[in-house]
Amino acid sequence: MNETKKKNNQSDSEFQWPFGTKNYIVFAISVIVIAVGYILLGQGSITMAPILLVIGYCVLIPMALIIRDNKNSEISESPNK
Repeated sequence: MNETKKKNNQSDSEFQWPFGTKNYIVFAISVIVIAVGYILLGQGSITMAPILLVIGYCVLIPMALIIRDNKNSEISESPNK
């Protein structure tokens, strides 16, 4: 019974942030695309601005949340001893 408590405590204390470098790069790209979309919208573009905003909000930000970094997935999948 003590061994299961130790394992639970060990897994709780070894929290690792689920986002890696790839996530932050894709998120930064999405922020840039959204900013360019708003700049174009302010200049009166009625075609390119909405396209960039939809790509930024509906494609790139969800992609930044879903992508798994290889280094982080290997660490989270490794068995605890």
